[in-house]
Amino acid sequence: MSTLLSGERFPSRRSMVMSRNGIVATTQPLASMAGLRILMQGGNAFDAAVAASAAMNVTEPMSNGIGGDMFALNYVAATGKVSALNGSGRAPRRATAQWYRDHGHSKMPQLGILAVTVSGTVDGWATLLSAHGTMSLGQVLQPAIELASGGFPVQEMTAKAWIAVGERIKNCADAVKTYWYLGRAPRAGEIFRNPNLARSLRLIADQGRDGYYLGEIADKIVKCSDENGGLFTKQDFIDHTSTWDEPIFVDYGGYRVYECPPNGQGIAALMALNLVKGYDLKALGHLSADYLHVLMEAMKIAFADAKEYIADPRLADVPIAGMLSAAYADERRTLIDMKRAAPENLPGKPPAGSDTEYHSVVDRWGNACSFICSNYMGIGSGLVAGDTGIALQNRGALFTLNETHRNVIAPGKRPYHTIIPGMAVPLIDTLPYKVISYGVMGGFMQPQGHMQVMCNIADFGLNAQESLDAPRFRVDDGASAGIEPGVPEAVRAELSARGHGLTVSPWWSPAFGRGQVVAVDRESDVVIAGSEPRSDGCAVGW
Repeated sequence: MSTLLSGERFPSRRSMVMSRNGIVATTQPLASMAGLRILMQGGNAFDAAVAASAAMNVTEPMSNGIGGDMFALNYVAATGKVSALNGSGRAPRRATAQWYRDHGHSKMPQLGILAVTVSGTVDGWATLLSAHGTMSLGQVLQPAIELASGGFPVQEMTAKAWIAVGERIKNCADAVKTYWYLGRAPRAGEIFRNPNLARSLRLIADQGRDGYYLGEIADKIVKCSDENGGLFTKQDFIDHTSTWDEPIFVDYGGYRVYECPPNGQGIAALMALNLVKGYDLKALGHLSADYLHVLMEAMKIAFADAKEYIADPRLADVPIAGMLSAAYADERRTLIDMKRAAPENLPGKPPAGSDTEYHSVVDRWGNACSFICSNYMGIGSGLVAGDTGIALQNRGALFTLNETHRNVIAPGKRPYHTIIPGMAVPLIDTLPYKVISYGVMGGFMQPQGHMQVMCNIADFGLNAQESLDAPRFRVDDGASAGIEPGVPEAVRAELSARGHGLTVSPWWSPAFGRGQVVAVDRESDVVIAGSEPRSDGCAVGW
């Protein structure tokens, strides 16, 4: 057993979960059990990841679902290879920046049908299962169908998040009927049912992904679009496909750290790791003022480039290789002043070259699936398509109407995406883990969470649970930042003196992300996991 399982501990809320036959870690206990049920029936990590995703759609609908998008990083133990699946959707073929301006919009709408893009989750499920799964879509959707039709008790933190849904859906009668049928948000422990979503899931189970994109579900989404002044046609759904991409990576602390490439923002986490690689973080000390200052400044620099350059690389020039180059990291690192927080960071010139649900699964064979799905802001656009029970995402809100920007909205284009799964594979055989499948959800907190969790593991030897329990920071605009009270008061005072505009949030605030970490111990082949204390979820194994 590795020293990480028995060494000196960071004070944690809970111990790790350990298992020989696989683990599923999600933000909802019933979704974790849905994935575990598939593992116990003989399915692999990829089968279980889809089952957990579908169950999350039912039990945490404000965060994710089949009206949203997904991404996955996939580790196949037999080959040692990592692949990236982009299951994000695209703008309608009639969508142009000029159309929005002609119709009175100076910036992208945040809510409503004009913020909706084609939902990619269902095609992503089918594509993942076709490539790596052992079960049919119909088989893995059964636990979710049972939860939607039979009902489930709403978890505590989920009930709190549900309260905000009422204001967002109040103008959509179908959304109110689906998610506010009690005349209010469901209370913690109250049974909630979604028979319309159960019906949609049954249709997909019977007809596969075509039941969504070629059949009545797409028809009802297009009808919802027409009724609300949207731009969708049936062809937008007929044309949709997921894509397999080469994952991007940097080497850090003896691990090769993988992210999905743009249009996702995972590259920001990798750029930040490249920047902090120039410091001896262990010598600075975990949670010291110098340590946190370096990470915060690195993240701000990475975000400045991300906001400038991330877009759909199939329709825009995104200098991925240059952004990840060591030479560019060396150049950008000179911007970090150890004595002062930068009030603003401007993008550099690399050389040419809201809410979300994340879960992680590792199976008995050592395969790993790092999976993320989202509607973006809580319950997405605020619209539900007819009697489908499907909340439509508002990913289009992340486009811009600035025609000189790479991320300007255009027909069939994917927007800047906040959701990112993470994965790390060791480069040397003295490291304690064979693979680490991890993620931290939460809008623009996600790359920040990825960096902090990876530094906790690679630089300070924290285990799967400790790496999530450790206090976090969150950089916002300019020099403003959030920080958790677990960071010592003297350290917070020193960071404030350096110019960081800190706001201290309550313990375990979801504003600092909600993550999961599942890994395989090198010596024992035991699967170990940590689950986020800032959410309702848990890791379960057998």
